[in-house]
Amino acid sequence: MTDAPTRTFEVRHVQLARALFAAVAAIMITFSSDHSAAVGLAVFSGYAIATAIVFFAAAWLVYPAGGRGLPVLLGVEALVAGMVTGIPPLRTTEMFFIVVIAWAVVSGVTELVGGLRARRAGDANGRDGVLIGAITLALAVGLLLVNPTYSLQYVGDLTLTGIVIGVGVFGGYAAVIAVFLGIAGFSPRHTPVVTEAPASSARSAGEIV
Repeated sequence: MTDAPTRTFEVRHVQLARALFAAVAAIMITFSSDHSAAVGLAVFSGYAIATAIVFFAAAWLVYPAGGRGLPVLLGVEALVAGMVTGIPPLRTTEMFFIVVIAWAVVSGVTELVGGLRARRAGDANGRDGVLIGAITLALAVGLLLVNPTYSLQYVGDLTLTGIVIGVGVFGGYAAVIAVFLGIAGFSPRHTPVVTEAPASSARSAGEIV
């Protein structure tokens, strides 16, 4: 019996690539003193487009022909959000909250539902999809709780605004995603080992019958 061909790239590679880009986004926001809408949307745009490329590559290199719908859909959602926020004149506070919240809701629901379906089908990777989808939906909820027009003047020129909080929330989300996907990518996979009975034993059993 011929063994099924093994793929060079696996789901773990997709998770590690996503973790890498999420970590880059988190680092850029964390170590930037400017948390304006322009900077936040620039980082989000790069993160979304890079993630879309990962999904599109995964659809071709990792998933079988019948299972490419989910990564393609997630890639399209991320690409659209990244392209819209990649236009500098549109990088306003309102645009940040509208696009990031919309992307988080759509992408979170897509990944959550895909993960639940995968779990019902017996796919161990479905649990990671459920978790990431839930965290992405939590990002949407967190941003919905932020008032974009909020402003609190501190001593001197320090001002805490809604966009500063919003960009910080996205940076925190990216850091959490990077950690969870990194752990998932480096976690060992338990693959079932199928052993075949020796040919001599099979012949002996046939003779006894």
